[in-house]
Amino acid sequence: MDERFVSGDVRLVAHLARPARSTAARPPAVVICHGYPSSSSAARAADTTPELAERIATEMGWSALAFAFRGCGESGGQFSVAAWLEDVLAAVDYVTEQADPSGVWLVGFGTGGAIGICAAARDQRVRGVAAVGTPGDFDDWASHPRRLLEHCREVGCITDPAFPPSLDAWARELRSIRGVACVQRLAPRPLLVIHGSEDDFVPSFDARVLADAHGDAELRFIHGAGHALRHDPRAVAVLLGWLDRQRHALVR
Repeated sequence: MDERFVSGDVRLVAHLARPARSTAARPPAVVICHGYPSSSSAARAADTTPELAERIATEMGWSALAFAFRGCGESGGQFSVAAWLEDVLAAVDYVTEQADPSGVWLVGFGTGGAIGICAAARDQRVRGVAAVGTPGDFDDWASHPRRLLEHCREVGCITDPAFPPSLDAWARELRSIRGVACVQRLAPRPLLVIHGSEDDFVPSFDARVLADAHGDAELRFIHGAGHALRHDPRAVAVLLGWLDRQRHALVR
């Protein structure tokens, strides 16, 4: 990733893909939020998101920002859900300043989808959210915070032995930042929920709960797919089709 922006006191790495040409004077923009590195190194958590950003820019004429959350890739800082929420809001600031878009949408995978929903609930500049393989809450993590902390150290999204300064406060964030609680404040702005029918990380029940809580979401299950939908061509096609409809609705 070749760009940098600041979130709080942390520097994050990013890649902003710009459309070669666009029929719009101010193309829309999308911010891509990767997931928590549950089964891989945090250093590689955002590796494939610039590729998706370039595809969206090239094929659809959008500005597309891919970035690495704090604790991941070459970004600084340590993982916490509250800090990741701050990172998404900073990413919206950055793409707004750099691209001057006609509107900003969020696309989030896994944890990034839940954080994106909560960011949109706080920031009315966000026109809509696509949540892919997204948990409705982090209650499972909150029930075993020490186990989660150990895993964070294993995958490398927490490297400071003194972090978090308070395990209790860090764990409370996991219960207070919940996509299913934020999604009503996203409505009536559009929500797309994509989920693998065979996802063994996030139950399909979470997808239904998010969609129901929103009230007018588009819910799409990918038959036979698991949690890793980033490279499933069916899921990507659904996502790109939804973004295309968002753009057409914007110019009506």
